[in-house]
Amino acid sequence: MSITMDTTLASLVTNKRRVSALKSLGIVTVGDALTYYPFRVTEPVPLRAIREAAPGQQMAFAAVIRDMRVVPMNARRGYRLEATVDDADFARSRRVPGSTARLTFFSYRKSYVDWVSMRLRAGTSVVVSGMPSEYMGQLQFTHPEILTVAPGSAGTGAGLEGYARGAASGNGAFAGSTDPYASAQSAYPPAAAAPSGAALKYDADTVQEALTRVCRPRPVYHASSRISSEHIHETILGLLWMMGARTSSTPDGKLAGAGSADIVAPTTDTIAVQNGEENSGTTAESGAEALSQSIPDVLPESVRKAKNLMHRAEAFLAIHDPASTARFKEAIETLRYEEAFVSQTSLLKARSHAHKSAAHSCPLVTDSLRDQFIASLPFSLTAGQQQVIHDIAADLAHDWPMQRLLQGEVGSGKTVVALAAMLQAVDAGYQAVLVAPTQVLAEQHAETIGRMVEQLKPAIPVTLLTGGMKLAARRKALAAAASGEPGIIVATHAAFSKTFQAPHLALVVIDEQHRFGVEQRESLNAKTDDGTTPHLLVMTATPIPRTAAMTWFGDLDISWLTELPGGRKPIRTVVVNEADAATMGRMFAHIRARVDAGERAYIVCPRIDADDEGNEGGSGVSAAAGSARGRAAASGSSARTAAGGRATRAAADAIGIDDPYETFDENGETVARPPLHAVAEIADRLQKLPQFQGIRFATLTGRDKDDVKTQVMADFAGGETPILVSTTVIEVGVDVKRASCIVIFDADRYGLSQLHQLRGRVGRGGTNSWAFLISRAEPGSPAEQRLEVIHHSLDGAEIAQADLEFRGAGDVLGDAQSGGKSSLKLLRVVKDADMIADARTRAEQLLAADPELAGEVQLAGAVLDFTRGNETFLTSS
Repeated sequence: MSITMDTTLASLVTNKRRVSALKSLGIVTVGDALTYYPFRVTEPVPLRAIREAAPGQQMAFAAVIRDMRVVPMNARRGYRLEATVDDADFARSRRVPGSTARLTFFSYRKSYVDWVSMRLRAGTSVVVSGMPSEYMGQLQFTHPEILTVAPGSAGTGAGLEGYARGAASGNGAFAGSTDPYASAQSAYPPAAAAPSGAALKYDADTVQEALTRVCRPRPVYHASSRISSEHIHETILGLLWMMGARTSSTPDGKLAGAGSADIVAPTTDTIAVQNGEENSGTTAESGAEALSQSIPDVLPESVRKAKNLMHRAEAFLAIHDPASTARFKEAIETLRYEEAFVSQTSLLKARSHAHKSAAHSCPLVTDSLRDQFIASLPFSLTAGQQQVIHDIAADLAHDWPMQRLLQGEVGSGKTVVALAAMLQAVDAGYQAVLVAPTQVLAEQHAETIGRMVEQLKPAIPVTLLTGGMKLAARRKALAAAASGEPGIIVATHAAFSKTFQAPHLALVVIDEQHRFGVEQRESLNAKTDDGTTPHLLVMTATPIPRTAAMTWFGDLDISWLTELPGGRKPIRTVVVNEADAATMGRMFAHIRARVDAGERAYIVCPRIDADDEGNEGGSGVSAAAGSARGRAAASGSSARTAAGGRATRAAADAIGIDDPYETFDENGETVARPPLHAVAEIADRLQKLPQFQGIRFATLTGRDKDDVKTQVMADFAGGETPILVSTTVIEVGVDVKRASCIVIFDADRYGLSQLHQLRGRVGRGGTNSWAFLISRAEPGSPAEQRLEVIHHSLDGAEIAQADLEFRGAGDVLGDAQSGGKSSLKLLRVVKDADMIADARTRAEQLLAADPELAGEVQLAGAVLDFTRGNETFLTSS
């Protein structure tokens, strides 16, 4: 059976419960498994004789089982298995006296106890790894890792001395002689004969092999209640064995070599080993060759050699079965550079492709509609607006499609810039479409634009098209678009439907571009009858640092609007601990006072109702909202704090594989967190408070129908329901001038950019305004640190920079918030800026010599996969 990165686990893993558990982590194929990276790697386990043991410190040793007994636990259900081990020969190799210790196992399952009993028969040679403790005056190891050693590999214990010297030097199994076990033989007596009919399978053929395996660094994966990190590791190693790996990664960078440890062949209980594969490819050379064929390199050979990087197959092996922590980090750097190179190649190809397409040229004319519109404005444009309008005008005059990203703070005047561009297209005799993410925002845009152009000559038709329109109105709007008459169309997702036709479409403006995927944008490209590609202007109010934007939106020209209109007062931001009842009470009293003064207040919750397990369609908080997303993910500079695991923070920072939204313990298990607040729950609780007696509340969620949303917002703006409890559907575009207060529950579970977006919903009418961030974050935690950033800053760029440092690149590029899957798992925008710049330069050189990547088939495939898996647009979170 030929196994590739696309082979499904269901066809290989015989344990269907494990297949299901892996699927819940997003692991469906072999490629998913190999790119499910560990978030840390343990340090090598030191060798110590039993007499050298220190309670609470991990150690490994070789010993012989002297006796074993099973004791029923009378006080409670279950069994206790105790085995006594003697390390006399191993201790002699370390020049200390031998001693004994007790191995203890507890279980309710008789089958487990029987299985352990069969393995730990008197006389069996074992290698033990665990953390010692003291019980009733004797050294004890509770549930240690045990590897049984096959009998017959006997010899003197002196052969262990090389290993012992290496361990004593502080480098575990990787110091001392080149091959510390080259002449090692075991002095342990063979185990007693197996019971008749029993087919015992030993874990290792020799003591040195077993010691190497237990002492090596071990990767730790994000796990769940359904599958442990150990089982994830076991599955991945089994897959690597099936793909050809027979020995683990070694410090000299080869797939096999001196001192390497064999990868144990998976059992048929785990992996569906095919007939004839059990003994195939058993030599190191054939194993290396087979693995390289199964996992071909993506990077061009010239780039890999110039950067002194590993082969992709070797990097996967070094990550999942590392010979040392240094080797693990080297492999991470290899695959991190691969991500940088593939992503930059993809962006450069997209940019090159756009310049080869044809578009309608829309040059400026004398006494243009655009100039009439600018002259009619009751205010002067800022210098930034004037510059961006000039740049867009030059782009529209070309006969290839403009692709421009317009980034600006809330209220910076992006709509005016977009309307000027649309009028230039209309003036040239074409149609322009403005696509908004919600019906409420589309209706606001249509009303605003209609007002702004009503005095222009000739008259400009403005057509509104939304999915919530009545059939007759919808048909009328579709007919107006299909006529090809020059004009402006304001639409929601309805513009992406097959029924929408705009034969003379020259310009597409997408507001809040993170809400739309690349497939939807491409569907608009196909709306023209003459085969041209519309000019594209995408806008976002979600701030991103300039360097990050230039790096990741390399297929777009970028414009910034940094000047805010006058009259807006700074928003006062207050972080409130939810457990502080007194402060919470004062906050609610303050909100009541503002409502009595004729103002409005938003209350934002991440969930719709208490039964919701996830966030709302991607618009709420991120992975913390429900079950684990299963990304081993793209990382920021902050490490997660684990229960009892703060000591691993520096190591996690150095490797940079962490996800700030979920908390994991040292074994990769998800740590339970308090349930998120829900709209229905909070609305019910607040209405019962004395501070809000006589006040009408409204609720708004993504489940509400469009006409309901419109009515709710109208009642809120008009003051009939001055307090609105909602999910983050109000994050984008909602403009209520009298809104002066916003309360955000579970604020510690949001990203900074999303909090900044939500905060921008208030203070839009020039009144004093407040944002209250309700938090349950632990003191000193990364979540608390994130809130301190938003507390002290109103600068979108500064906040975005901090957000990137906390979050990493994973949610900056990709569809992580919209149910998709990002191809970026290791690359970090902030920390890896130099690496990204280097990759871009090398990608430019490669594409200049081979624009279609005809000579780099694997890279071309990776670029195609990246393009499909990553919509190059910003996510708002």
